Amino acid sequence: MSTPHNSASIGQIAKTVLMPGDPLRSRFIARTFLDEPVLVNGIRAINGYTGYYHGKPVTVMASGMGMPSIGIYSYELFKHYDVDNIIRVGSAGSYVPELKIFDVVLASAAYSETTYAKVQCGYDKDMTYPSAALNGKLIKAASDLGIKLHEGIIHSSDVFYHESADYQKAVIEDKHCVAVEMESFALFSNARVTGKNAACLLTISDSFVSKEETTAEQREKNFLDMMRIALNAAIAED
Repeated sequence: MSTPHNSASIGQIAKTVLMPGDPLRSRFIARTFLDEPVLVNGIRAINGYTGYYHGKPVTVMASGMGMPSIGIYSYELFKHYDVDNIIRVGSAGSYVPELKIFDVVLASAAYSETTYAKVQCGYDKDMTYPSAALNGKLIKAASDLGIKLHEGIIHSSDVFYHESADYQKAVIEDKHCVAVEMESFALFSNARVTGKNAACLLTISDSFVSKEETTAEQREKNFLDMMRIALNAAIAED
């Protein structure tokens, strides 16, 4: 049985889902890395594919942009499709000079000014957290692949276009955020509410320090280190 936002049948989605924001990145990961990928959802062009990675089932499904969007898709995956693990594989803007374009970052926590969790479940704190076990698998996968992995607190923002940069000082200095994206706070909240596991792996796509930025095609196709880490963690034994 499908949902209003997902046409997949029960059983068509694997226990572990990689979740990029961009539907084109979802398609790229599936076609590049998965054997026998099958499109299991195409509603609103939020493409979801299930295939095999080293013989084990993995689903890759887009989330769209922002917390309301990933909030819908991740909650349905956890609650309706009984998914155990969601690994967000997204892009982020660097707040600190140590993080360069194409560096890979693992979220140790997500800070946000959003009211998402308070409205959704009464959670009134400004930090949500990933699964320690799932983060451990990602750290090991990166080490096994010889890929440098940065860790830090991520700023999950509801606003992409700010009229003032004053907010950055407090976010960086008071909350110790190293990069910004728009989804992980809600993903971690949904995992907490449903008793499931979530993690957020990010590639730096632009910088508030150096003003460097990647192209749309690079964000779709060139974040290969992040993709390999997530896929290897997805099939790791408990």
